[in-house]
Amino acid sequence: MQIPINTFKQALHQGEPQIGLWLGLADPYAAEALAGTGFDWLLIDGEHAPNDLRQTLAQLQAVAPYPVHPVVRPVAGDTALIKQLLDIGAQTLLVPMVETAEQARQIVQATRYPPAGIRGVGSSLARSSRWNQIDNYLQQADEQICVLVQVETKKGLENLQEITDIEGVDGVFFGPLDLSASLGYLGNPMHPIVQEAIVNGIKMVCQSGKAAGILMSDRTLARQYLELGARFVAVGVDTSLLVNAATELANAFKPDTASTTGKDGSIY
Repeated sequence: MQIPINTFKQALHQGEPQIGLWLGLADPYAAEALAGTGFDWLLIDGEHAPNDLRQTLAQLQAVAPYPVHPVVRPVAGDTALIKQLLDIGAQTLLVPMVETAEQARQIVQATRYPPAGIRGVGSSLARSSRWNQIDNYLQQADEQICVLVQVETKKGLENLQEITDIEGVDGVFFGPLDLSASLGYLGNPMHPIVQEAIVNGIKMVCQSGKAAGILMSDRTLARQYLELGARFVAVGVDTSLLVNAATELANAFKPDTASTTGKDGSIY
């Protein structure tokens, strides 16, 4: 049996834009329904959505037959949690709240087997190796792991170049909402200072030869980020798509009790 090739990582290294969708419904049935809609990648969110290890596993299994790459976001860059996520088959991780080069280095090491890193060896129990049915899994696994780190604080921006330069970091993702809060503009990611920081950040990451990414449902802005060189851009969130569509339908038949979804300036 051959190891699954991380086509998402390959595409990033080749400079091919990857368009994604955020999964927050925390349900394998919903994940599978969206797996065939044409996106390049789906983000299984374990930071702000109620996804535990088994729910994440179920969604990885649900989307596996489809031509879409699952990216998993853990709640934090914890070494033990990273080990578990890799063992259930995640090949690409998006780790939140990375503020220093040392954090980024530790995350990379957690995804690599010794001597390159500190990932624990338990492949006979792991879906990632197909329970030791993949030939030479231990020797091949590191190459197929893609590490994406989120820079979403003022401190992270200050250390952006050092974070980007860490070997093994494949891409840097900018979180507009947390970044706006850290810069003093809570709930206002469209503020010119926040947008300037994002644009400058994308440019710096691209100049370093790494992939830049972001979540942005505003189509005009998303296209602008792609034109700047961003290579993995999520353009929507399943929860928002569902709530917005349901609200629009309800309002069409109950205009007297019409409600609105989202707020001015919302980007998700």
